[in-house]
Amino acid sequence: MTIKFGTFLLMQSPSARPSPEMYARAVDMAQAAETLNFRNIWLAEHHFSTYGYVSRPAQLATYIAARTTRLRVGTAVIVVPLHHPLVVAEEIATLDILANGRVDIGLFKIPETSVFPQPLQQPHPPIWVTAQSPESVEAAVRRGFNVLTGGFGVPIERMAEFRKLFDRYVAELRLPRTPELGVQRAVYVTDSEEDARAAAEEARWNMRVTLSLRHHYERVENGRAIAVPAPKEPDIDDLLDRFLIIGRPDTCIRQLRRVQELVGISHFNCSFWFGDLAHERVLKSMHLFAREVMPAFS
Repeated sequence: MTIKFGTFLLMQSPSARPSPEMYARAVDMAQAAETLNFRNIWLAEHHFSTYGYVSRPAQLATYIAARTTRLRVGTAVIVVPLHHPLVVAEEIATLDILANGRVDIGLFKIPETSVFPQPLQQPHPPIWVTAQSPESVEAAVRRGFNVLTGGFGVPIERMAEFRKLFDRYVAELRLPRTPELGVQRAVYVTDSEEDARAAAEEARWNMRVTLSLRHHYERVENGRAIAVPAPKEPDIDDLLDRFLIIGRPDTCIRQLRRVQELVGISHFNCSFWFGDLAHERVLKSMHLFAREVMPAFS
């Protein structure tokens, strides 16, 4: 099966870099993603800490859409309870028009109402729901929404379990259209084993903060997200084996094929920028992935 490759931006900064620098990097990566023939870029919404600098993903997506021509822009996800749902619907419709139908949307809850302007894509842009539990997988499939899983701190066998649940609910519900399933992973391609292991430790920062937020033991000090170690954490070899796509091109191809076999994905989103990776390292990794890894799945 051919995989459609996208990119994902959390826009985190363990060292609390200035906001203008973070946004400049994001736009630069979006333009690089289009040049390298990635299908889309997803923007995460987070608030109140350096875990994520994007509080209005639709606003940034509109700007990226104006600076690109083919790249699809997506929100992963808009936290609807923090905004008025009708305003969110209007923002999505406006973004879809200005992006000429290059929009994918990730949400928690969708209000059923009529808004203007109406989106270019009808009846609405493709909707993806981030699912990290059996309950959220079921809820997404029941509504016919596409499912995006994986992310930091989710081992490959957990994603395989989600795939089995996904298939079971699809078979039970007999939906008119089968939803799609995508996976998101931290990705770093390099020719150096030492560099790969150093990058995996950068990914550990994201994993620690992600899990602390998910399980409600997070720490934020003066707006700075603190990476709190989990009670039990994988060592570096386990991280590289079960949680990440990091290493030489042949290693990344092997890891991706394992995900493809166990999870059966049609979409794969690459989190190229994680931890405090320097911008130059991230761009080099993107180029290596596009040149050495992506052709193996086309």
